[in-house]
Amino acid sequence: MAEILSVILGGGKGTRLFPLTKDRSKPAVPFGGKYRIIDIPLSNCINADLKQIYILTQFNSASLHMHLANAYIFDHFSNGFVEILAAEQTLTHSGWFEGTADAVRKNLQHFHSQNPKYYIILSGDQLYRMDLRDMLKSHIDSGAEISIACTAVTRDAASALGILKANKKNVITEFLEKPGPDKDISDFKAPDELKQDKKGDLFLASMGIYIFNSETMDKCLDNSHTDFGKEVIPEAINKVKVNAYPFFGYWEDIGTIRSFYDANLNLANIKPDFDIYDEESPIYTRFFNLPPSKMNFSSMNQSLAAEGCIVTNASITNSVVGVRTIIESGASFNGVVCMGADFYETDTEKKVNNEKRIPNLGIGKGAIIKDTIIDKNARIGEGCRIGIDNIKRSNGDYGSYHIVDGIIVIPKGAVLYPGTVI
Repeated sequence: MAEILSVILGGGKGTRLFPLTKDRSKPAVPFGGKYRIIDIPLSNCINADLKQIYILTQFNSASLHMHLANAYIFDHFSNGFVEILAAEQTLTHSGWFEGTADAVRKNLQHFHSQNPKYYIILSGDQLYRMDLRDMLKSHIDSGAEISIACTAVTRDAASALGILKANKKNVITEFLEKPGPDKDISDFKAPDELKQDKKGDLFLASMGIYIFNSETMDKCLDNSHTDFGKEVIPEAINKVKVNAYPFFGYWEDIGTIRSFYDANLNLANIKPDFDIYDEESPIYTRFFNLPPSKMNFSSMNQSLAAEGCIVTNASITNSVVGVRTIIESGASFNGVVCMGADFYETDTEKKVNNEKRIPNLGIGKGAIIKDTIIDKNARIGEGCRIGIDNIKRSNGDYGSYHIVDGIIVIPKGAVLYPGTVI
């Protein structure tokens, strides 16, 4: 496994996840109460014993860098590392990363020092659990120079993904990037054996996970191409053997507020699609050194609570409660993704804020909240009603909150004063 270099792409602006990406990159968005999205691909690498990992970052990267520095420190007795490669100016290039392929090309000089035999390219913002060792074995056994992980998706999902056509030996014969909703792609329909028992017309979509032979990577990037899906892969299909690696497990590109919200709440299901309780393939993250969560006369139903929470006389249903969340008496959650807080307030800080009539950090007494995402360090005042009163408003920025995909989003550090109704 020391011959394999893992390269995780840190993502672009993540505009579809705004306002969660206002001050952080998409892979740094908190997920599942205690994780960050970047923890998913990193954990897949670590569980496969792939511990030579580079992460390419560019946009709003400070939060991501801090998380990685605090979470991923390997021992001194192995050759493992998680190293950040931020966009940089050199004597040969001075611009930003212009796409996925361009980001890898501009860092090849760093990769070559590790003398890898294979590259595994991963996206930093997807939810899945894959045995990357099996994909590597399939790649080597097939004799392909490039392998692409793919999964069956519906026609609607295929519009925004790269779709491919493969023969019975899984050799890719055609690749089409983001066909949109109107293009006729009926000849790309997935064969029945790759439909994962799903009904209807399905298509094989690229998961954005690639394995390249190292020499092939150098050849494929010896040009001005900027994107793997749009340019590098379609061109490579005509020159070298490119194989499909069908993946039959759960995979979600959590790139929209709706998909992010649904994926979080699904974690709390009795039988979730993505099981964070799998001891053989754990999800790693930062070690918080926080006390256990405390429930005082409260009820929780089909919900998750991370470390360090204090919930008093509250009702929590179908929700995710993030680290250090303080929920006061009489509050109610139903379908809420709460990301928690980065710190606890001291009594002195509370006193100063109360004099300014600023609510305490967390959820105030009697607040009733439904179908909402609450970003970190939010202050929800006493008696607030959010998502309860069927006030019909279109998507948009309303100052102290946003509505996206029909979901109310309370931004990081927002203050909702007592009695606010949304």
